[in-house]
Order: sequence, then C-alpha cells, then structure tokens
Amino acid sequence: MSEKGWKELEIGGRITEAGNAAKYKTGDWRTFLPDVDREKCINCLQCYLYCPDMAIEAKADGTLGKIDLDYCKGCGICSNICPVKCIEMKKEEK
Repeated sequence: MSEKGWKELEIGGRITEAGNAAKYKTGDWRTFLPDVDREKCINCLQCYLYCPDMAIEAKADGTLGKIDLDYCKGCGICSNICPVKCIEMKKEEK
C-alpha cells in the first residue's frame, strides 16, 4: 500500500461538513471551572455574549441559564467580563 503524497492529504483543521463542531466535546481541556453565585448575578448576560465557546445559556426570559461543561474550556472570560464579579474560576478537581 503506497502512502499519499502531500497534494493528496486533507488540509488539517478544516471543517468539511457544516455543524460538525457540536460532535466534539472540548470541555475536558479545562483546568479551571466557572462557579456562579446566582444570588449576586444581575442577569446582564455579558458572560453569555462574550463566551467564545457558546457554553453559557441565556434563557428565553432573559436570565442566565446553565453553563454547558461539555464545551466550557475554563478560559475565564466570563469571570473577567462580569460587572458584579459573580463568577469565580475555581481549580477543577478531576
């Protein structure tokens, strides 16, 4: 069996089918985990707007929903952007 030449190889990192990112759960990359103090939260939804992984849910009534840990990478953007500092990044214990 002969190996493919460089011209015949697939381009790395290319998305070949629309919507396939949902198949890849990337949350296990994280070291830190967002911990939300729901009593402090003012539902400004800045965390939802700025989350690069769309791991934060906004409910239809305009309140903060759950954080989907299957996709949250623990980057801390939600914690940094929160105006009332109700999201604390904690070291995840596995």
